[in-house]
Amino acid sequence: LLNLPSSEQEIMPSYELYYFAFRGLGEVPRQLFALAGVEYVNIRVEEEAWDEGAYKHKTPFGQMPVLFVDGKPIPQSFAINRYIATQHGLAGKTPFEAAWVDAIADQWKDYNNEFKKYWYIKLGYEEGDVEAAKAEHGVPARDSFFPIITKKLKDNGSGFIVGDGVTWVDVLVANAVDAVTLEDPDFLAGYPEVLAHKEKIHAIPALKKWIEIR
Repeated sequence: LLNLPSSEQEIMPSYELYYFAFRGLGEVPRQLFALAGVEYVNIRVEEEAWDEGAYKHKTPFGQMPVLFVDGKPIPQSFAINRYIATQHGLAGKTPFEAAWVDAIADQWKDYNNEFKKYWYIKLGYEEGDVEAAKAEHGVPARDSFFPIITKKLKDNGSGFIVGDGVTWVDVLVANAVDAVTLEDPDFLAGYPEVLAHKEKIHAIPALKKWIEIR
């Protein structure tokens, strides 16, 4: 008989992340893997190949991103984010913290559902008046969500949104802030704490390295 060690290390699963070559909904999972220092296969799907149906049959819901864990798929970006974060210590240190991480993430969804009505027009994905969409959708979404983040940062006092360490919601919000300020540099000028938070998160060495090479 083979004598095995009393406490074997758990074998790390294999990960394959499928998403388009741009950032979009695939960027937070990529950043979480970088932050956790976990190896994965980053499969960047060309839009033409997706349109031709080369990958859609592999996805449970006909959408990307999809994360394959030992060959088994997990669909939906937030489910993927939560899975990676839970597996690698980025989902909060207690059940209470984890609940707050989820609450902020869900609040971000509400923000994004309204904000994208402006953003898709600004980026040229949809037709419309950019300034009118900004006034009707972008600014109200901003001024509903980012005061919440500002208050959480001030109340928490650690530089992170929840708890005293980085969680996946820090990565989610920092990535969203970065994407917005790249295209509209003054859009969040009234929220200096939010901008400082983005700089803090993106200065974490593992994340900084990923951002430089992505």
